[in-house]
Amino acid sequence: MTVDQFQKRFGIIGKSKEIKDLVDIVMQVAQSDISVLISGESGVGKEIFARAIHGFSRRATKQLVSVNCGAIPEGILESELFGHQKGSFTGATDDRKGYFEIADGGTLFLDEIAEMPLTTQVKLLRVLETKEFMRIGSERVTKVDVRIIAASNKDLQREVDSKKFRNDLFFRLKAVSLHIPPLRSRPEDIVALTNHFLQHYSNTNNIPEPKITGSAYDILSSYSWPGNIRELKNTIETAIALNKNGVIDVRDFSNLISVSDRYGDNRNLPMPMNKSAETLDREMIYRALIEIKKDLMDLKSVAYRYGNEVPHGQETKVDEIVPIEKLEKNAIINALNFTRGNKRKAAKLLKISERTLYRKIKEYDIQY
Repeated sequence: MTVDQFQKRFGIIGKSKEIKDLVDIVMQVAQSDISVLISGESGVGKEIFARAIHGFSRRATKQLVSVNCGAIPEGILESELFGHQKGSFTGATDDRKGYFEIADGGTLFLDEIAEMPLTTQVKLLRVLETKEFMRIGSERVTKVDVRIIAASNKDLQREVDSKKFRNDLFFRLKAVSLHIPPLRSRPEDIVALTNHFLQHYSNTNNIPEPKITGSAYDILSSYSWPGNIRELKNTIETAIALNKNGVIDVRDFSNLISVSDRYGDNRNLPMPMNKSAETLDREMIYRALIEIKKDLMDLKSVAYRYGNEVPHGQETKVDEIVPIEKLEKNAIINALNFTRGNKRKAAKLLKISERTLYRKIKEYDIQY
C-alpha cells in the first residue's frame, strides 16, 4: 500500500512533506505492538492518526477504545480505566469492566494523558509493564492484551521536569513519538482540507457542493488557524450554512476569522471587520503593495551588503515601468537563489511569513 492509498483509506488529508513523513512512520509502526505517543496542539488530528495506527495493525478486528483523560473527574478515572467490584465504593451497585478489559485484544487510546493524576499514572505504568491489574475492590488479578496509544497537547518533557508527570511512564510511552505540526506550519494542506470539508458537508447534508473563489482560498491559506483543523472545519461548515448563493467568497469569512491575524507575523497591519467585500479587497491590495515595497527595500539592502548594489551616486536610467507582480516574483526568485532554496531563510530576507512565501511560490508557479 502506498502512502497516498493509506491516507485515502484512513482519512488523513494533507499533501505536505510533514504529513507524508508521518504517514510513512505510521505504516511502519502500526504492525507492531509498540506504544506510541502522539503530540501536537489541540485540533491537529491526533485521534485520526491513532485510528489509522489501530486500523492498519493486526488488532484492527478488535476494538479501539478512546478515553479522554481530561474529561473524566479524577475521583472516578481509576474506576473507568480498571473497573470495580460491586460494593467497593458508594454508588458501585454492580460489577463493572474498565476500559482496559473492554479493549482487551485491541487498542486503548489515552487522549490528553498529561491530565492523568500521578496516582493513576503509577497503576498505568504497572499495567504497561505486567499487562495485569486488579479492579477496585477486587483481589483477583486480571490479565489483558492491550496496545497503548497516548496523546497530549502539552509538552510531556516539560510536565516531567515540573513533577506533574512521571518520568518512568513518559519513557515507557514514548517508544515511538509522533509530532503532528500545527496547520499554520503546513499551509499547503489547507486547500486539500477545505475541499474535503466542502465535499463532506454537502454529502452529509445532501446539498450541491458549494464553489469557492480563489480569493477565499487565499484568505484561508494565509490565516494562522490557532484552532488548527478543528477550527478550519467549523469555519467551512458555518460559511456553507450561512451562504445563500452556493459560492463561498471572502465575505463569507469576514465574521468568522480575524482577518488582521492572517499573516501571523506581528506586522499589525489592521483590516477592520464587517466591511464590504469591495472594501476588504481594496485594503488587501494596499497591504500587498506595502509589503512588496518593504520586501524590495530589504532585498536592495541585502544586495548592497554583498557588493551587488549600484555604486553610490550613480544614477540608473528607467527604461520601462515593471508590473508589481513581476517585481514581487523576481524578489522571491532572487531570495531563493541567494539562500540556495532555503525557504525559511528566504522568508526572513523578504520579511514575510513562510506560509505567505509558499502561497506566492504557488501563485507565481515558481519552480524551485
